[in-house]
Amino acid sequence: MAEFLTDIKTIRERARQQIEKGPVTDAYGADLARVLIVLNEALATEIVCTLRYKRHYYTASGLYSEPVAAEFLEHAQQEQEHADKLAQRIVQLGGEPDFDPDTLTSRSHAEYDASTDLIEMIKEDLVAERVAVAAYTEIAQWLGEGDPTTRRVFEELLAQEEEHADDLRGLLERIPADRQA
Repeated sequence: MAEFLTDIKTIRERARQQIEKGPVTDAYGADLARVLIVLNEALATEIVCTLRYKRHYYTASGLYSEPVAAEFLEHAQQEQEHADKLAQRIVQLGGEPDFDPDTLTSRSHAEYDASTDLIEMIKEDLVAERVAVAAYTEIAQWLGEGDPTTRRVFEELLAQEEEHADDLRGLLERIPADRQA
């Protein structure tokens, strides 16, 4: 472990250097350019997930659709909150959030889905959540102590993505097996 810098005069002098970088100081230990790319990929993922859940919310139909559609809407709103958190972090780090619709799906970890069958919608959403869980786990581990704030953002998202996956698994378990064929 490195020795803690206790000389407040030195800390103040360093804080004045490169002031335009905002929160990014010499203590920042990650590859900033790569972190911004990863954050923008996650942003694209969350936007695609928001759109997929919204599509499923509006097009869900059938005997079991009411509680499932309500879950889709809740997840869409939470995925939008995730996108907002990621965009905010990108800006804090001096980057630019990439909302370009022409490249969203190519940058996203998850895929968009236009299924019309309720069971397929749930399964595709569950697959997307599992992709996010795997990706965000890897990202949090990769960030380690190099950027603890961004790591915590991903850990928060990860916890909610795990909850979404559990919710979707629960929906599949409640729909009779003969309806899932």
